[in-house]
Amino acid sequence: MADEGAEQFGKGFVATDYVPGPLPTDDTPIEDVDPSRPELFGRDLWQPVFRRLRREAPIHWVQDSAYGPYWCLSTYDPLVEVSEKPEVFSSSFRNGGFNIQDMSSDPAVAIPMFIALDDPEHAAQRRSVAPALAPTELKRLEAEVRRRTAELLDGLPRGEDFDWVDQVSIELTTGLLALLFDFPWDDRRKLTFWSDWMGDTAAALDPVRREQRGKVLFEAAAYFTQLWMTRKAAEPARDMISMMAHSDALEGADQRQILGNIMLLIVGGNDTTRNAMSGAAWFMNRFPEARAELEADSSLIGTAVTETLRMQSPLPHMRRTAMENYDLGGYKFRKGDKVVMWHISANRDESVFTDPDDWNLHRENSRRHLAFGHGIHRCVGSRLGEMQLRIMFEELAARRLRVEQTDEAGFVESNFLHGFKKLPVRLRGL
Repeated sequence: MADEGAEQFGKGFVATDYVPGPLPTDDTPIEDVDPSRPELFGRDLWQPVFRRLRREAPIHWVQDSAYGPYWCLSTYDPLVEVSEKPEVFSSSFRNGGFNIQDMSSDPAVAIPMFIALDDPEHAAQRRSVAPALAPTELKRLEAEVRRRTAELLDGLPRGEDFDWVDQVSIELTTGLLALLFDFPWDDRRKLTFWSDWMGDTAAALDPVRREQRGKVLFEAAAYFTQLWMTRKAAEPARDMISMMAHSDALEGADQRQILGNIMLLIVGGNDTTRNAMSGAAWFMNRFPEARAELEADSSLIGTAVTETLRMQSPLPHMRRTAMENYDLGGYKFRKGDKVVMWHISANRDESVFTDPDDWNLHRENSRRHLAFGHGIHRCVGSRLGEMQLRIMFEELAARRLRVEQTDEAGFVESNFLHGFKKLPVRLRGL
């Protein structure tokens, strides 16, 4: 039975005849530039590619990619326009889903979750977790987040190298997720493991990794189904799994719906915040003058949070499918076209953000960033993510600690999760 379930989550991908060529360079004809290549992100080569697209082809048709043809949006205004028209541009898994890989092409990711639904289904399921992220609940959580952050920072080694990603970013985010889900503490690292596989769009291109992902997600589905059923049989509680299990919108949810909605919250709560925390350490080392300003003036922490989110853009893209013909900036989109919105590029749009590649703690419009998306699908946990990042900055400042990078960073090879595999650092007192 277990093998049959794993097969359900791992088979069915229809491979294309796509053969990857060289990575795009300044000499590549603009019509052949495809920014979806995961290697661009794994090697930290994505910035010049998107800079060129913003300049030469902000609305760009990519004919040949590993994920099929798609419209590529790399600037701010077209992305906002598409995001504000959910009646025209669908996020539903039934129409391809919310990322560049067609959800219908691989049962391992063709999983109903509220980000992969259109209204009214989307709104109803989103409301089921909203109480856990309401301002009053965040205020209650803040003291616990601060306590955990302080405890973790106080326990870090002094005067020796360690991995910021593993010992800080992952620990803080998985710890909070375990709290929000009332998840078994000793199993909390499973959350990171499962979410990394869920967001790995590159796995779709490799049959071996695709099969492995199917097995991993089947394991996750079995685990979460058991938790769901246990919470369903108990009295309603304040944790997110209980809230969803007792929601009218998810009454009768099957295993795939259970997995989908919980994995959505894990990816949103783990990968995005984790990579923003790693990005914060990275930017403080890339911009030492701004870091010195921050160390001297804690009132800059608010902008440090929004600038980190803008520049890191933990989820590089979101995807929509045109449900009717549409004119966008003079370009004719046809019904059924795939539209990929590159938030990571729009967040560096020179027409919106002056000197966009600078981590500028005096930037007046940094809150206009699109790191959490835009429109009805804007991240439901955005305020929680901001709070975690703010508290991390505040507790570093309270201890007068500087995070100094000591060796090369390692980057995740993914076009959907923009993050770090490792970031060697050392703490130094000021």
